Amino acid sequence: MPQSAVSLSLMVPIHHCEGSLERLLAELHRFLGESQVATEVVLVDDHGTDPRAAEQLRRFALQPNVRLLRNDRNRGKGYSVARGMLEARGAFRVFTDADLAYPLEEVWKIVSRLENGADVAIACRVHPESQYTMSARYIRYIYTRHVMSRVFNKMVRMTLIPGVLDTQAGLKGYTAAAACEVFSRVRIAGFGFDLECLYVARRMGMKIDQVPVRFRYNDEPTTVHFARDVSTMAADLARIRWRGWTGEYGAPRRDVPRHDAAPVKAPDSAKMPSSVTLPPTREREATVS
Repeated sequence: MPQSAVSLSLMVPIHHCEGSLERLLAELHRFLGESQVATEVVLVDDHGTDPRAAEQLRRFALQPNVRLLRNDRNRGKGYSVARGMLEARGAFRVFTDADLAYPLEEVWKIVSRLENGADVAIACRVHPESQYTMSARYIRYIYTRHVMSRVFNKMVRMTLIPGVLDTQAGLKGYTAAAACEVFSRVRIAGFGFDLECLYVARRMGMKIDQVPVRFRYNDEPTTVHFARDVSTMAADLARIRWRGWTGEYGAPRRDVPRHDAAPVKAPDSAKMPSSVTLPPTREREATVS
């Protein structure tokens, strides 16, 4: 499919998807079949070690509108996303997580904002109109994680990216021009790359829209792992701030007016998302007393 013919590129970084790869590929196949615009799927395999998964990806990529990129070694999510977004050919380029925490239908909400003038459109899980679906077994954990996340986000808003309420959501979209501007400048290969991308976009004067989404709460990291990840991202925040001060990202664009993120009222740090749905499963009935 020639570059000029591709309207949407959906990019998915993949690493260690044991037990969920079949579902991911089935959902991507359905998405391609139902898309009303010229769409390509770009998969970036971050040097996974499962030969069965590698074969599944290879076979899936035999479709003419699917491309598979494989890293020469495990390089991290940030590197994989940057590579996929730069090698994508769509006028609009959206990346999402391989665990499908965001139903693929949510991609069109992101695309709609890009079509209507945003340079960057990002899922915002704390938007007043966002909705969560979760298993009841996570209720005891989500409040603590939510508060910790809001504390970290407040630090990000105060020091790096004012106005953006959810920097770490795994569903984001860029126009082709914005993707080339941003991802050619990012340096962080790990999970802190989200902060760097949004900082660069803001520095370049791009319009960032925050989009309410439906989100499936599928997993809960341990408190130790979550605290470690926050610590790592705090260090990344300092690196980004320093690179900005020293001019490593280049001069801000001067050909477009500077935009702020589309305004969303910041929630209280202890306030939960606007809607939480508990699926009526046997697990719920067994967990909730």
